[in-house]
Amino acid sequence: MITISDISARVAGRLLLDHASVSLPAGAKAGLVGRNGAGKSTLFRVITGDLASESGSVSIPKNARIGQVAQEAPGTEDALIEIVLAADKERSALLVEAENATDPHRIAEIQMRLVDIDAHSAEARAASILAGLGFDQEAQSRSASSFSGGWRMRVALAAVLFSEPDLLLLDEPTNYLDLEGTLWLEDYVRRYPHTVIIISHDRDLLNNAVNSIVHLDQKKLTFYRGGYDQFERQKAEADELQTKARAKNEVARKHLQSFIDRFKAKASKARQAQSRVKALERMGTVAAVIEDHVQPITFPEPEKQPASPIVAISGGAVGYEPGKPILRGLNLRIDNDDRIALLGSNGNGKSTFAKFISGRLLAEAGEVKLAPTLKIGFFAQHQLEDLIPDQSPVEHVRRLMPDAPEAKVRARVAQMGLATEKMSTAAKDLSGGEKARLLMGLAAFHAPNLLILDEPTNHLDIDSRRALIEALNDYEGAVILISHDRHLIEATVDRLWLVNNGTVTTFEGDMDEYRDLVVASGKKKDEKPQLAEEFASKADQRKLNAEKRASLAPLKKKINEIESLTGKLEKLIQALDAELADPLLYEKAPAKAAEKAKQRGEAAAKLAAAEEQWLELSSEYEEAMAG
Repeated sequence: MITISDISARVAGRLLLDHASVSLPAGAKAGLVGRNGAGKSTLFRVITGDLASESGSVSIPKNARIGQVAQEAPGTEDALIEIVLAADKERSALLVEAENATDPHRIAEIQMRLVDIDAHSAEARAASILAGLGFDQEAQSRSASSFSGGWRMRVALAAVLFSEPDLLLLDEPTNYLDLEGTLWLEDYVRRYPHTVIIISHDRDLLNNAVNSIVHLDQKKLTFYRGGYDQFERQKAEADELQTKARAKNEVARKHLQSFIDRFKAKASKARQAQSRVKALERMGTVAAVIEDHVQPITFPEPEKQPASPIVAISGGAVGYEPGKPILRGLNLRIDNDDRIALLGSNGNGKSTFAKFISGRLLAEAGEVKLAPTLKIGFFAQHQLEDLIPDQSPVEHVRRLMPDAPEAKVRARVAQMGLATEKMSTAAKDLSGGEKARLLMGLAAFHAPNLLILDEPTNHLDIDSRRALIEALNDYEGAVILISHDRHLIEATVDRLWLVNNGTVTTFEGDMDEYRDLVVASGKKKDEKPQLAEEFASKADQRKLNAEKRASLAPLKKKINEIESLTGKLEKLIQALDAELADPLLYEKAPAKAAEKAKQRGEAAAKLAAAEEQWLELSSEYEEAMAG
């Protein structure tokens, strides 16, 4: 068991943990959650002893090994497989000692210990971990210095996983993983034989890989059993009970205080009044539930959507060097209502394809047709560096609307989800999440018809990710999304495209099927060919489905038009219901009330007819696709 008792800790004079306590059973898989800046990483530093606490203690079993990803990514000339193997220091030391030992008894002890720690399968285990994190057999033999910083961080992660510590601490490990690596890690953590504490804002990871949640809020720690969805329900129920208890407590306190105020000065009632004072002191107060308000994100709606397809590619090829295409054989179309997620391991060309669609890379071959009035908004994680450090969000936005009054400029900044106090803060002093909100707002500033988001969630906490989901679902343009957040993909897109084997094709399965393929391939030695073979086996079916979709495009368009109509009718009915719920309407304007009621009835009849037509046409479409 790991026990954190009465811990208080400060960073730069700011109190982040205030007499916080929590206990974790042995073998627990715990997600540590809380707002950005709440002190989650600080708690890790207290657990490892890198930061001394002002009070309290951390109790961990004697001789337990604590492991976390190294801050510095390995950049040596050593091969990746050797770096990972070296992470098991006991195995490395025993192997060195075995070569030099002469005492037969000690040699026997060494060999027995090597058997106990399964040292002889070490290379296979290290290779399996590296494969799961995206390194094929050839890459595992290359030096760490030949990889970029993000890939080297994966090596650091592989090293700590291979060392298999008794307490594994992971701080936002998915920030440098792609979706495939995230799915593999989720499966690995779930099966890990020892205790894990993981800081993450990935809802699916926190639902599928852990069995408990530790919530850091208001400088305190609270333990909840279950995954993140269960935590949210339990937290909401607890908040509701606390709110009711506080209201009841306040009523009782006011009643006692009223008695004290009335009778304390009267001698005949003084003793009773004093007893009420003591009762009031014993009663104490129930703390108010402090709600953390998350600023919504809003993407401006396109003024007019061009006719589909907004993008049509025939025989396309694209790359960075002439004659060396990264992607080829591209035969794709994007319609004005498409919501597409790009799947495929990092390095396969997802970002290349996004740059190609956005016009940042030109076609080397084939034909690309864009709708004449098409406007594209593009967000990529690396653009955080493009912000002007000393300029505030207001100054960034004012450059795009120089003649607008200050109020309008600030209103646009507010739509990006930045609080009033952050509008005048220099970009260099904004948090990563605030910078991401600003950049997404700038990317969508001119109301694009197509919004391309390349890893938008790296610096967003769970509530901000929910705000992004709501913004994307409210947005009426087309979306292309690259993300390692499976929950974001499932909540916002309806088409999956696979970037693999030098091209882009439709993936006809859902995210559960894709996860199964990724996890299964990670457990095989030669995972990339195996995965490619699985996908290639569906090529004929994908082609057939694409042809069917093209022939059924007019029917699909009609279905989409009806969906839009039903949405408008539902909003109209809601607005009419709100007006008709006002009793004053019937008193002051009975004729207007009757007219509103009539309008409501007509709208309801139109909605029923539209829904019936939608069901009929949707059934026809599904039958045609299945046939």
